[in-house]
Amino acid sequence: MPSEFVVPPALDPGDSVAIVAPSSGGAADAPHVLDLGVERLRETFDLEPVVYPTAEKGNEYLETHPEERARDIHDAFRDPDVRGIVATIGGDDQLRVLPHLDAGVLRDNPTRFYGMSDNTNLQLYLWNLGIVSYNGGQLMNQVATPGHLHEFTERYLRRAFFEESLGELEPAVEWTDDVIDWGDDAYADHEPAYEDATGWTWRGGEERAEGRLWGGCLAIVEWHLMTDRYLPDPDALDGCVFAIETAEDMPSADRVKWTLMCMGERGLLDRFGAVLVGRPATRNHRERPNDEERAAYRDHQREAIAGQLERYNPDIPVVFDLDFGHTNPTLALPIGGRAVIDPDDERIVVG
Repeated sequence: MPSEFVVPPALDPGDSVAIVAPSSGGAADAPHVLDLGVERLRETFDLEPVVYPTAEKGNEYLETHPEERARDIHDAFRDPDVRGIVATIGGDDQLRVLPHLDAGVLRDNPTRFYGMSDNTNLQLYLWNLGIVSYNGGQLMNQVATPGHLHEFTERYLRRAFFEESLGELEPAVEWTDDVIDWGDDAYADHEPAYEDATGWTWRGGEERAEGRLWGGCLAIVEWHLMTDRYLPDPDALDGCVFAIETAEDMPSADRVKWTLMCMGERGLLDRFGAVLVGRPATRNHRERPNDEERAAYRDHQREAIAGQLERYNPDIPVVFDLDFGHTNPTLALPIGGRAVIDPDDERIVVG
């Protein structure tokens, strides 16, 4: 673990935030969604978005030029007028950007970074440098949500923008993974269908745990395990809180189980002091299961995770169905920040 972790300075109203595409070029395919996100940052949060070149480039260009994505990251971190950096969207190849990054530039200019999904790559890289970043607050699918910006998302994003810590977390009372097509010109007017949330599900140990958050999108953690190029020293994970969530590609319960099994066999899973699991998305543009199938998917994933933790680290608290990841509303979880998980009172406090 780095000798010190830095929480980059909080933003103030009126500050400039960089809009970059460190992952895919989805914003070029849906410029009206990019514009909605920019408008909300300006009108709702009183921030001044600065759209960087990559944010308006398409998928083919960005895939061919990982070095330009790294350049925008460097330029945003270096700019003294930029107080926050917001990723447009995720993707599937940000791992290829990491070799082009200059660790010294990022270390010397700690700036609050917001993103999720494929942007977990950059967040794990920043973790190794001792820089806290925020898994959430991504522009197109969390700021530029169709319909209204949910009060829960706005509340926790305000904390992630303007405060030193998130403080005590509360579960959302409703949630959605309803798919609204970005190609629809009336995207902003479509209100997704929300359903009642049933709160968090607690499993495992009864002892209070406190440690730094590590993790993010489980598929990206899996990539880092496979490449073995950006993992921290295993000792650095001792006592950390493992935060995981699954992407909208809806990995099977078996795939999730196998990833955790490999982490267990590698001697990583038993190092964590607690595990936080985001509520999984249960549908996407290609797959629209019915409500019974969606409930079964959530149950099977929960049991797959619980089963591996019972095998490799049975005495730690595990909390399921947190509001972070690929569903909405959502909070921006500080990767590298400290978290306290108290099973006795069923409380989670995040620094």
